[in-house]
Amino acid sequence: MNEYVIITDSSCDLPETTAKKFEISAVPLSVFVDEKKYTNYLDGREISSTKFFELLRQGKKVTTCAANIIDFENTMKHFLSLGKDILYLGFSSALSCTYSTGFTAADKLKEEYPNRKIYTIDTLCASLGQGLLVYLASLEKQSGKTIEEVRDFVENLKLKICHWFTVDSLQHLKNGGRISAATAIIGGLLNIKPIMHMDNNGKLVATGKIRGRKASIDELFNKVKSKGTNISEQSVFISHGDCEKDAKYLADNLKDQLKVKNILINNVGPVIGSHSGPGTLAVFFIGDSR
Repeated sequence: MNEYVIITDSSCDLPETTAKKFEISAVPLSVFVDEKKYTNYLDGREISSTKFFELLRQGKKVTTCAANIIDFENTMKHFLSLGKDILYLGFSSALSCTYSTGFTAADKLKEEYPNRKIYTIDTLCASLGQGLLVYLASLEKQSGKTIEEVRDFVENLKLKICHWFTVDSLQHLKNGGRISAATAIIGGLLNIKPIMHMDNNGKLVATGKIRGRKASIDELFNKVKSKGTNISEQSVFISHGDCEKDAKYLADNLKDQLKVKNILINNVGPVIGSHSGPGTLAVFFIGDSR
């Protein structure tokens, strides 16, 4: 059996320590803050999540860009030249052209390396939802599963990765075109917090409105409770936009009330955070469906 590597992109928001532990390679995406480019490495070497959200709070103009095809080609070529096959798990194609770029690079390299296997999967996931899927795939790989077995595992699981989140301010969703300016203004005045999730097409969908921050966090807990499958035995991932206290509050409730044993908390990275803003709180887990 040939050796293989799992590749993803930095929108997965995994901790660098986790990526290193499982030998996951993450192609970095980039953000521009007032036209200065920062590469979004998982270890935050160019810009940390804390610094990024600080700049957002200051009103800095932020835009994102997908990974360059050269970045994908160079990363893939490195492993192919070592005689390794590749399984690429990419950021939802409904939210970014990143997966398409990775797919194009892989398709090109199949001709250059005809004896290597290169598989690509549109995860239809984002942030630590994508990270959770990559993590679970890595556990399968670690257990000795073949690249085809892990590929099929991911395809069968990806639409069971539940993404539920809320935001503290509607401004960044407005800036990203997710909601109207009028909705953002009215929501801000009424202290409305949206409850959103990722649908089966990999798009963000608003499913409800809650008045007040604490109530919105409690609603995320309710989603895990009502939709999680054997939740006490799962790994549950939580990401946050520089609001660690809220993330820990949610995690403590999951541990105390639902007996969840394994919870990973990490920052929302700059790429995802540019659209959701400071105060974003999200929880990711497995359900019967999204």
